Amino acid sequence: MIIKKISLFAASIISLFIFIFIFLSNSKAEDNNIKYFSNDAGILSIMYHRFNENKYPSTNIKMEIFEEHMKIINNLNYNFMNPKSFIEKFDEPKGKKEILVTIDDGFKSFYTEAWPYLKKNQIPFILFVSTQPVGKRGYMTWDEIKEIEKSDIGMIGHHSHTHEYLIDMSNSEFINDIEISSQIFKKELGYVPEIFSYPFGEYSQNMKNYISKNFKIAFGQHSGVIDLNKDKYELPRFPINEKYGDLKRFKSLINYNPLEYKSLKPEEKKIDNTNNPPRLIIEFFDEQKNINNINCYSNDGGNWKKSNLKFNQQTLIINFEKKFIPRRGRINCSLNDNGKWRWFGTQFTVQKN
Repeated sequence: MIIKKISLFAASIISLFIFIFIFLSNSKAEDNNIKYFSNDAGILSIMYHRFNENKYPSTNIKMEIFEEHMKIINNLNYNFMNPKSFIEKFDEPKGKKEILVTIDDGFKSFYTEAWPYLKKNQIPFILFVSTQPVGKRGYMTWDEIKEIEKSDIGMIGHHSHTHEYLIDMSNSEFINDIEISSQIFKKELGYVPEIFSYPFGEYSQNMKNYISKNFKIAFGQHSGVIDLNKDKYELPRFPINEKYGDLKRFKSLINYNPLEYKSLKPEEKKIDNTNNPPRLIIEFFDEQKNINNINCYSNDGGNWKKSNLKFNQQTLIINFEKKFIPRRGRINCSLNDNGKWRWFGTQFTVQKN
């Protein structure tokens, strides 16, 4: 009888441990991601839209400049990261920084101008596609998208259906937009892409919560270098266009390194009169030295200016002087870490009154 009770007790303990193991294994990355200073060399992601469409300088890059960008990366001996490896190896510290090329919107000019160059030079990339404009004037067709998808270097990413300001929609409207797009992807490609890009880089906490349950990775449009401690559902990219794509600036940004931190608050990136301006609090790891060398700039009040910083040991606090004006509030910070420049940025979407 005693032996039977002991056996039942032991079985119960084993079952409990199995339950805990399964629970932890199935927890989402944001729930069980243990933050630690990894000294990750990082992944620097760059974002393009149009190519040789000079009527749209805010989203366009000239092909000769784009080709120079790719040559600069090669001359610095940085490797281009394959998007599939990006997903698989996200949680591993990188010994050497790699470059991830991303293209948003699926404009026809990407297919006619940049795609032949990337294919010839075997440069991998992610093409983020919004499904509603596909086949319309100025956009790629599904046959062209499938050509990219079948190649060894191109991955298709999810970029919503309408490419509207999703953050202005109700939660049900937002979910409906994503689900319509997913159904179309399933019909055309046979699957739903695993990587998402927020249109205009705008998202709320509710949006991010939904995206985190349906995708493996999501990108914004705030600048910074990715390391394994960054939130997988608000990853940074450096937007490149005619204004911000000049060779001198590009040579500088491509050499930036990650600035790792434990936490960044507030998590809610949608602000209105009730929480504008926000109070930005970044907690850094103890191992990160030279924190007092950080400089931050923000566009609160509508003009870029140097931010007033307060430090509490390894915690940085920014109290903005003025409210951010619609539509986007941005903060960029850089750190001279013994000659190695580290960079991170964040973005708030500012609602009108």
